[in-house]
Amino acid sequence: MSTSHRIGLPEFLETGHIFSALTSERAATIIARYPQSRSALLPLLHLVQSEEGCVSVSGLRFCAEHLGLETAEVAAVASFYTMYKRQPCGEHLVSVCTNTLCAVLGGDAILSTLTRHLGVAPDGTAGTPGAPGSITLEHAECLAACDHAPVVTVNYEFYDEQSPDSALDLVQALQRGEKPDPTRGAPLTDFRDTELQIAGVYTDLDTAVGGPSATVPTLRGSTLAEQQHWRAPAMPDTTPALPPLPEKK
Repeated sequence: MSTSHRIGLPEFLETGHIFSALTSERAATIIARYPQSRSALLPLLHLVQSEEGCVSVSGLRFCAEHLGLETAEVAAVASFYTMYKRQPCGEHLVSVCTNTLCAVLGGDAILSTLTRHLGVAPDGTAGTPGAPGSITLEHAECLAACDHAPVVTVNYEFYDEQSPDSALDLVQALQRGEKPDPTRGAPLTDFRDTELQIAGVYTDLDTAVGGPSATVPTLRGSTLAEQQHWRAPAMPDTTPALPPLPEKK
């Protein structure tokens, strides 16, 4: 029986990958930021994903060994979050929001158009994973940008108010090796470099945090409040005391 079956998680890819010395050094730096080492698990999963393009059984073991955890404990966390991938991603991860508002405004049509163009179903990869121009397509339940619906993200950078045609143009540009500027946020990089940033490792911090973030629709509520001189109710000067806890008998 393989190790992946023995730990009860056959869906994780078994690679036998040996992580680089640099990744181990970065892991130690990340862990040192936390009072309790196990608190570093989420960024460490992103770190191993930045090297392999997914979280494999080897990645689970790497995290477990560095944090003093059981591999199954790490796998339980990695299998909960959709941002941790079971198979290697393409150079770019394209996510199409298909939640209610985006779907009504064209999200489903965008996903259908990209599915036909790439020849893969959601969660599939067109091209060799990690190779230039390769694309992993996924649908997202919500990308938290309803004010810009329908929304597509590439490596978690936003491309707002898309249509089937504009989303197709975007994907075709990615396949040609281009990196169109996101609507807001930092300049576009590739999936693995994005994962390194999410882990908390920046090779060029100024560039990584560059780019516009606020937009007119996002700020509309605060702008209206300022124009109308609306203010939040004042907080009381004192906080009412809580009633005493009943005595134990």
